[in-house]
Amino acid sequence: MKAFKESLNTAVFTTRFVFKEGEPIQNVFHHDEDGAWGFTGATQAVEDKDYLVVSLQEIIDFDPSVLELADLALGASAYRPAIDKPWERS
Repeated sequence: MKAFKESLNTAVFTTRFVFKEGEPIQNVFHHDEDGAWGFTGATQAVEDKDYLVVSLQEIIDFDPSVLELADLALGASAYRPAIDKPWERS
């Protein structure tokens, strides 16, 4: 099984729609400017107040399938149209 190179305590970005309302993660971003990770659902029209910072471990606990993306390159992203569909990298 793949593992992230970052510590499981690493802060990552998500939204309240995912973390508090249970929306499935459908988009993963590995930003090239700072190496930050972002995990969002289908709801994209969010305000700053809708973003949350949680630990990488909390994201893995919420959706272990993100481990498939642990080797996602800096500046890359991945998407899946539904939770039962495979991740597509870009």
